[in-house]
Amino acid sequence: MKKTNFSEWYNDILIDAQIMDVRYPIKGLYVWFPFGFKLRKLTYDVLRSLLDRDHEEAYFPLLIPENELLKESEHIKGFEEEVFWVTRGGFAELDIPLALRPTSETAIYPMFSIWIRSHADLPLKIYQLVNTFRYETKHTRPLIRLREITSFKEAHTAHASWEDAKLQTDAAVALYKEFYDRLGIPYIVSRRPQWDRFPGADYTLAFDTLMPDGKSLQVGTIHHLGTNFAKTFDITYEDRDGNQQFVNQTCYGISERCIAAVISVHGDDKGLVLPPEIAPVQVVIIPIYSKQADSEAILKACNELRDELSRYRVVLDTDDVRPGAKFYKWEKQGVPIRLEIGPRDLSKSSVTLVRRDTGKKESVKRSELQFRLAEAMINVLENITKKARAFLVSHTVAIEIPEQAKGKTGIFQISWCRSESCGRKLQELSDADVLGETEPMEGLCPICDAPTTIRALLARSY
Repeated sequence: MKKTNFSEWYNDILIDAQIMDVRYPIKGLYVWFPFGFKLRKLTYDVLRSLLDRDHEEAYFPLLIPENELLKESEHIKGFEEEVFWVTRGGFAELDIPLALRPTSETAIYPMFSIWIRSHADLPLKIYQLVNTFRYETKHTRPLIRLREITSFKEAHTAHASWEDAKLQTDAAVALYKEFYDRLGIPYIVSRRPQWDRFPGADYTLAFDTLMPDGKSLQVGTIHHLGTNFAKTFDITYEDRDGNQQFVNQTCYGISERCIAAVISVHGDDKGLVLPPEIAPVQVVIIPIYSKQADSEAILKACNELRDELSRYRVVLDTDDVRPGAKFYKWEKQGVPIRLEIGPRDLSKSSVTLVRRDTGKKESVKRSELQFRLAEAMINVLENITKKARAFLVSHTVAIEIPEQAKGKTGIFQISWCRSESCGRKLQELSDADVLGETEPMEGLCPICDAPTTIRALLARSY
């Protein structure tokens, strides 16, 4: 059951709904089933469509020379224990060890230093969708904590000034909000504490959602890099006065954790509940035969219906099994709408429409089906979004002292003076993580009693 044993439910649904096979013989590496890979493709198609408005897609190599990776000391310090190294080609030892990218700043920015020459080259906005590798030593979990992140969308931008780069981080926040709104996933945006910012960044913003077990899941990050990497990789431009200036940069990423969030936040004890836009199958048509009915006429009507609904991703299920088994199969895979045609429907020139999110059945005239189906698709997203937001809101609580969060799950808001020493004490006393700071709230820091308008978010996290 999802509510009582989320971890078991999650692992079972990955197999039962054909998302990922966890039986690959290397810890932290998993195999996408075709159905799951289609879900991945449709999800990232949404993200690509948003980025393609003003970014260009590119691709950079997987292998990074050791000397490039080590150039930015603060950056590599954040990843040095997680790097996979290639030290041999065939039987020959490599002159320079090569790292499998843990993230791509040190692969991309040497090229930026070649590409950018003048203020006319700015802003530069690119992104890529690639795999990254990290030697994860904690408990691995498919789509959430992996050694191969198979679906990492990372964007990298360069700007003339710090302020321009800040505007880009604001734009990235707006882009990610639109992305998660289209998936029906609620989120909290916060500024990460300085000790937890991306290595080499001036500041980090993050999107978190709340999983059914009350733990937070980070589902997106946005980093203002200032001139830190520009100085390391000598990324300069000639300004309008002919002077050489360092560029200011940003980067921001989303991994397949976005799919883990969709599965976990919307799913129920029957299986997946998918937003229609990313459902691999949006409509399933099931013929309902009876001994008295003309099965040929029913099948003919089902085929005609499939052709009429060509704007959707439609499957006509003609497998020789009982209707109940078909219902179970497609409910498990989260198909938003089921259409049934039986003898009674045929006699009334109607179909039975069933919504996956509510289980509600209704008879719809064939002449009205296109309109009612489009309406139902909108209503499915609105309903699952409303339920997900209600869960997040009901599990977000204001507290006065950190001990009130100890042993509990959810997201807790508490006053904080923003100092690292008090922040770490908040973590110790609450047995939770400081996710970051969010909307202002006047109060006193419970650790040092200093007046503050900063509000910290505490939560146990993945």
